[in-house]
Amino acid sequence: MPWIRTISPADATGRLAKTYRAAVERAGRVFGIVRAQSLAPPILDASMGLYQKIMYAPGGLSRRQREMIATVVSHRNHCHY
Repeated sequence: MPWIRTISPADATGRLAKTYRAAVERAGRVFGIVRAQSLAPPILDASMGLYQKIMYAPGGLSRRQREMIATVVSHRNHCHY
């Protein structure tokens, strides 16, 4: 796996620190997929916004079904995130 430089939660400031705090409130920690985007906080925020819009959209699939699809696709793509 390639090495990606990231900003740790302890070193985060400003907008990134706020995004990390929201991640901890939501998931209990800052996952690697979030840290992988830490060098570009505006892109990280847009990515998280899109993720939340998809996962919490009304109607159609349940949240559980959406998470299962994401898990299967990640596994199929050999992505540990």
